Amino acid sequence: MYRRKTFAPAALTIALALVVSPLAPAQDKKQPSPQEGEMAGYLLVPHSKVPESFNAGFSMYVAAWPLLDKYPGNRFQTGLFGTWMFAQYPQPKPKDLYSDIEGGLGWWRDTRFATETPKFIMGGVTLNFNEWANGPGAGKSRDWAKPLGVYGVAQLSPWVLWPPDGLNLKQGTSGELFGYGYLPLPLTNPKATTSGKPVPTGDQSWTLFLNTGNFKGPVSFFTPHYWSSITGQKPEHAGKFLDSRPSEPNKAIQMETQYVPSYQATDSQGVTWARVAPTAFPRNAGGDSMVVHRVTAYDKSALWNSVKSWFEGGNPASSVIDPKGSSLHTFNSKGGSTWRIYPPNTPRDQKVALAWNSFANPVAIDEHTYGYRWNSDLVTKTDATNGPLITLPQYFRLTEKNGRKEWVVAKPAEVPAETGLASVEFQPKKRNRPEPYVTPDDPQSAWRKPGPAAGPFQANLGDGSVVTYHWYRFADQPALLNADLTSAEREQIQARVEKLHRAWTREREYLPPPAVGKLADLDPALLVTPPKGMEAGYVPIVTRQAARAD
Repeated sequence: MYRRKTFAPAALTIALALVVSPLAPAQDKKQPSPQEGEMAGYLLVPHSKVPESFNAGFSMYVAAWPLLDKYPGNRFQTGLFGTWMFAQYPQPKPKDLYSDIEGGLGWWRDTRFATETPKFIMGGVTLNFNEWANGPGAGKSRDWAKPLGVYGVAQLSPWVLWPPDGLNLKQGTSGELFGYGYLPLPLTNPKATTSGKPVPTGDQSWTLFLNTGNFKGPVSFFTPHYWSSITGQKPEHAGKFLDSRPSEPNKAIQMETQYVPSYQATDSQGVTWARVAPTAFPRNAGGDSMVVHRVTAYDKSALWNSVKSWFEGGNPASSVIDPKGSSLHTFNSKGGSTWRIYPPNTPRDQKVALAWNSFANPVAIDEHTYGYRWNSDLVTKTDATNGPLITLPQYFRLTEKNGRKEWVVAKPAEVPAETGLASVEFQPKKRNRPEPYVTPDDPQSAWRKPGPAAGPFQANLGDGSVVTYHWYRFADQPALLNADLTSAEREQIQARVEKLHRAWTREREYLPPPAVGKLADLDPALLVTPPKGMEAGYVPIVTRQAARAD
């Protein structure tokens, strides 16, 4: 399943403050205060299968929007709609071999510069979560002496900055489509050894491609060594990871929510009520919520074959991913929810589901677009900075029928005043100034030897942080110095990437475009231009991210 939580061990847990309005009527002192709780679970998106031969990556468009109207603090962790891309295996599939690319849009407990606008992480997981990599310079460990995943992703684009806190979208994004996907590129050759051990490393560099309103193209990639490095200690797993295995084309699509704040209280009649933080979905002109669009699987004729031929001396490969090498998944008007509301430390089998289908109806808006149609009597139309939203019901009543408990929607006027739920506000406590992300300054480290070719430069991001970045020769970036490549192998990948930078420019097309909707933008501050003389073969690497001075 989608274990987005595993990327984000709690860094600084900030409890929600229960704020009682000074204008609220006095309550009986014997009546207990509402109990803090949470809402969590999955929204499930069924879709058709495609042939197993389309095993060379995928792309999709997912809606990006502010799930909560106010960012509630670091306990908040949820993804928006996304998927898990596993390696493809013949039957029977190997056991105890969890490794994939997950990530996507969302909010995580270790996000330091969070706002209501989601961020994007890559989320590549090595064997059984031994490491995970979220982007260039970002991974499981922030301890550079034990770099678990932080060198797993290399920067490829010379036009986009990647902050360690996650890739920022433009503030105020509200329902626009964020296009992304992973396809392998033959940037390196296969190797017979891995870290000096007689186990192989494959030649697949799984590359993140974006299609947004202000940037299109490849951004970064997982180094093949990131996947294979564990096989030096576990040679029985050689050849079983994404450095050499194709991708499974038929993937789950879900939205995983791990924490949305709630409160609940029991009235004097013994009835239990709950209130959930205002939770929103995007709304189009027809009132529906479009959340997933154009989920596509590819075979190697879509991109790999032409790029490989190019690197071996053939004609330059088009940047446009060939639609003849693709297969589109289709949707129907089915789906489900496992969202539940419960107090802390509730056993799993005692967490009570909410009556999702009473107000949300899954719908195939067209055969390649999935979303929801709402019960207009139970949801509220609201507006965000850039677009309209639907706010879901906030109040629920606990019911039981034939031994089955369920949270059913309640209107605010039905909730007894004695519960105190009407007076609570979902506000975070004041947060301490976030700790900066800082890279090593040791002269002998991969960050300083051979070191950057230009910089430092700075960019002020929409999330309130400032990033410091340097320009590195592509092959001299820290991730590639930690990718088990010889000097000759790094020069080879340098030459290949210089070809890409010259031919695959930022104004070209890459992923198949959406057929509906509007594209989301990246934070404009992330878009940069290489210094003169560094237009090909150099990349920007963020070396520090900190809160802006007040």
